[in-house]
Amino acid sequence: MQALITDLLAYSRVGSRGGQSKPTDLGRIVSETIANLGASIEASGAVVTHDPMPTVAADPAQMLQLFQNLVANAIKFRGQAPPRVRIAARRDEREWTFSVSDNGIGIDPEYTERIFVIFQRLHARGEYPGTGIGLAICKKIVERHGGRIWVESPRGAGSTFHFTLPA
Repeated sequence: MQALITDLLAYSRVGSRGGQSKPTDLGRIVSETIANLGASIEASGAVVTHDPMPTVAADPAQMLQLFQNLVANAIKFRGQAPPRVRIAARRDEREWTFSVSDNGIGIDPEYTERIFVIFQRLHARGEYPGTGIGLAICKKIVERHGGRIWVESPRGAGSTFHFTLPA
């Protein structure tokens, strides 16, 4: 119950308590994400790699929360093999597109929209812990920053979460 209350507060604060956007070094944010998830990475045998990351106008605390949620999910929803997580960034004329790819259990394509809705879980709580709020928080953060988020995932072949931020 405490985790649910904490996550609901985090969800409600995305819009109401978000900080000002300022130049944010996402390379530092990704490094901090990896450090914060160090125990989970070590326990699972995960390998997390990343491309050089840009500096963007964003709320640093929310970018940290976004990357932590996506990388933590990549580690949590793993198959038999140790997790492999790759964070990438590419820019076009108007926006940056980021991706967080994994070799985990994947998501059935019929559920790819549902997973971003608050409390929409695809697995029983006993199977995978969590409140079902993490990806809804990610969506709210990305949209607050003027971007969009989506997932591509052939079932059983890992997932790639993409999100955009204005350049």
